[in-house]
This record gives sequence, C-alpha cells and structure tokens, in this order.
Amino acid sequence: MDTALVGTIVVIVTAMIFNYTNGFHDAANAIATSVSTRALTPRVALAMAAVGNLVGSFFGAKVAKTVGEGIVKLPSGSQSLVIVFAGLLGAIVWNLITWYYGLPASSSHSLIGGLVGATLAAVAMGVNGSVQWGGIVDKVVVPMVISPVIGLVLGYLVMIALMWLFRRYAPGKLNRGFRYAQTASAAAMSLGHGMQDAAKTMGIVVLALVVGGQQSDYSIPLWVYFLTAIVIAAGTFSGGWRVIRTLGRRIIHLDPPQGFAAETTASAVLYVAAIGFGAPISTTHTITAAIMGVGATKRLSAVRWGVAGNIVTAWVLTLPAAAIIALVVYLVAHLAAG
Repeated sequence: MDTALVGTIVVIVTAMIFNYTNGFHDAANAIATSVSTRALTPRVALAMAAVGNLVGSFFGAKVAKTVGEGIVKLPSGSQSLVIVFAGLLGAIVWNLITWYYGLPASSSHSLIGGLVGATLAAVAMGVNGSVQWGGIVDKVVVPMVISPVIGLVLGYLVMIALMWLFRRYAPGKLNRGFRYAQTASAAAMSLGHGMQDAAKTMGIVVLALVVGGQQSDYSIPLWVYFLTAIVIAAGTFSGGWRVIRTLGRRIIHLDPPQGFAAETTASAVLYVAAIGFGAPISTTHTITAAIMGVGATKRLSAVRWGVAGNIVTAWVLTLPAAAIIALVVYLVAHLAAG
C-alpha cells in the first residue's frame, strides 16, 4: 500500500479519536442545563445532543474551511502528515486532562493550539510550512474574546426580558412551561455544537487528504460529513459527566427559565459565528458565559465566581498547553524517524 495513503489513514483515524473525545468532552455544552433543571432525563438529553451534532455537522462547511485552510499552511508530503498527527495528539491529551478535572475547556482551541505548536516545531526543524497568524487573529483570537462577552451580556439581557415578560406568572406554572421550552433550546444548542465542533474535525480530515496527496482542493467529500458526524454523535452519547456537573450545577443552580435563556443565547451566538462568519468559536466558552450572564440576574453572588475563575484559567491555558504538548510530540516523532 502507498506510504502516503497509509499515513493519511493514520491521521484520519487519529482525527476521529479526537472527534470522539470532543463528543464526550463537550456533551455538557448541549445538555448540562437541561439535565440540571430536570427538563430532560440524562439519556434523552444525550440522545438529542447526538442527533443534533449529527445534523449540525452538515451546516458547518464554512468553519471546516477556516480550520482546513486558515490556520496553518503545509506542503504535501509525509512530514506534513506528521505535523497534523502531532497537532491532533496535543489536542487529545489536553482534552483528556481537562475532562479528568471536570473543566469545560475548549476542544476547538485545543485543536488549533495543537496544530500551531506542531507546525512551529516543524518549521524550527527546517520543514517548509507556516502558521497563518492573520487568520488565527481574525478567526480565532478575536472571536475567542468576543463570543464569551456577547454570551455573558446577551444571556443577562435575555433573562431580564423573560423575567419582565412572565413577571405575573406563578413560579410553578412557569417552571413547567420552560421545561418544555428547554427541549427546543437544547436541540438548538446541539445543532450549533455540530455546526462548530464536528466541522472543525472535518477541516482537519480535509487538510490531511490534501497534504497526503489524496485530493487537490479543500472541498469536503460526502463521506467525511457522515464519518465525522457519526463519530462525534457516538462520543456525545457516551456522555461527559464530570464536565456536565461543572456546567450544570457548580457554576450556579439553574431553574428552567434560566436554562432556556442560557441555551437560546448560546445557540444564537454559535449560529451567527458558523453561518455568518465561518469563525470556529468555542461552544464551551459561549454556553459557560451565557450561564454566568443568566445567573447574574439573580444576584452577582449567586454565581460561584471561584469555579468560574478556574474555568477561565483553563480557557487561557488551552491554546499554549495544547501547543506545547503537540510540539513535544512532533519533536519525539521527528527524532524517532531520524
């Protein structure tokens, strides 16, 4: 069998392992609020999240294009496949570390950090390639800062609006109604997660196909859509209960109207970023910020800011940590091959 083809297959399999960890790591993004408010049972919520990820992936072509073409520029050849492989391993390791400690860090930024770290290591070793810093600033760093701020402010405003609109309703009746409404908002959140996170893996698979010489352009084959969607759906259905507990209970105890407001806010931000701008934003950052904004309407002290601070620390560390891990992986692989 052709060496380049074997290398491409290895990278695609590794991408699917990352995709699976992304599914169980970020399952909390779509279902934590619905589970914590008892709007949905855990199994029903996970099944809904899996289906939403499956469907949403078919609407994420712009995000896939950004990840495949806009982060790093690599020539065709086995060295580039090693770079992509090392980047994926960096992302997988950081995903597992943050999952173990129950921190809802960004799988998206793990992936981007891994790619950047591996590429920088390769360039330092004389490989022809480059990091597209302009694309990273425009499509990653700026959205990374803006999307949580929008989620926080919009979550606060949406919750204030709901409190005013339903101010005359009895709490019991209101909670029952919003438990039903959360079925729709959780489904919307799952769809947005598929648009973003499944699409990022699709971009990596296409990058591997191009640098591995298996195709000449960055178009997404139909089988890539199905394979990526099925794997992330399987990962989602396996659950990520450590992270679910953090998002659903440890930041703030949510009631159904608050859960609905947080999910509606986050899904709206995800849709605009994916369809409007093709920006690979973090679903984790967006829903966490929306939960904080919604919780702040009760009173600022209702949000456990210490837990929130730990989460923000994980956000800040994700890009450089995944980059360092990927850099080390590449250097080890390079030395082993040499």
